[in-house]
Amino acid sequence: MKRSVLLLGCTGSIGTQTVDVIRYHADRFSVVGLSCKSDVETLYAQANELRPRYVAVETPLDPGRLPQGTEIFTGADAAERLAKASDADVTVLAISGYAALRPLLAAIKHGKRIAIANKESLVCGGRLVDAALALYGAELLPIDSEQSAIFQALQNGRRNEVKSLILTASGGPFFRKTRGELKNVSLADALNHPTWKMGRKITLDSATLFNKGLEIIEASRLFHFDAEHISVLIHPQSIVHSMVEYRDGTVMANMSKPDMRLPIQYALTYPERTESPCEPLKLDLTHPLEFYPADPERFHAIRMAYDALRADGIMPTVYNGANERAAEAYFAGRIGFIDIEDCVDAALNAIENRPADTIETIAAADKAARYAVDRFLAGRKQ
Repeated sequence: MKRSVLLLGCTGSIGTQTVDVIRYHADRFSVVGLSCKSDVETLYAQANELRPRYVAVETPLDPGRLPQGTEIFTGADAAERLAKASDADVTVLAISGYAALRPLLAAIKHGKRIAIANKESLVCGGRLVDAALALYGAELLPIDSEQSAIFQALQNGRRNEVKSLILTASGGPFFRKTRGELKNVSLADALNHPTWKMGRKITLDSATLFNKGLEIIEASRLFHFDAEHISVLIHPQSIVHSMVEYRDGTVMANMSKPDMRLPIQYALTYPERTESPCEPLKLDLTHPLEFYPADPERFHAIRMAYDALRADGIMPTVYNGANERAAEAYFAGRIGFIDIEDCVDAALNAIENRPADTIETIAAADKAARYAVDRFLAGRKQ
């Protein structure tokens, strides 16, 4: 019997690669629902190929271009309403940014598997997600290559045998540059990732290392280890996706070619492993695997992530919201590359911490973080 899949965020990088995996395993999976923000052309093509029961999109669409009988959700909350309506065996959460939190909480209520590629929802709403998972008995499996690697490596020992989680980072295109050199890098350079093909926002976050900062907090939320047991290594080749160090000195590393379809497939088929559309890794040792410390004094996004994680409460939400707002300003040409760090630092220092115990509190903190960035940038113009 085929396993039904709901794909939230079907037109982005993770969404289209999920479709590729489902296409490869057409005998194992069927798609019951698709959602996107506004890329209706890609949505039409996917819907006519996969013939889901539901589609959801924030913007208007033409029902005549969808298979007859398709149920349609539109509007800003379309993905959340689709998550409530669809009782799929697996929900793939590939929506980007903070906007994924409400659809995630809605999907959890079905008590089934959620394959999550969205780190921001866990960074901001980790406590609410934990409570919902416990209440409804849903299963949360990571799709991010780093978190999937840790998830897999943790299966080699007991929790009390783990010494540390080691996240790897490609370092993006700039990790060998000095902070002075970073002041003048271009948008085109920032979006020229050396190993991964991703969406614009996550590519920028990989260049600033805010992506890795978010992953530090995400790893703490997913695996329930504190900041002192999570570290980062720069690994430019992106072959080792992350590691787990055990108390006896053993380090378990997850290795493969950089291809997001592999962790996507693992989350869909777990605990089973089967053939994949990915090219296998062949280690001929002619190219070294390099690892460098991620100095938090050089990479301020890392330092601020640890600060936000230790503070807990709403500060991880502020970290994320301020970064999202600063990225918008950078894409609009209003600030320079290194100014993104200053924006986030300003928001973290401007907002008073409090418990993140309701979704309304988290939403207010996200809004306050974005406003703090706007005020900071307005103050710099004066």
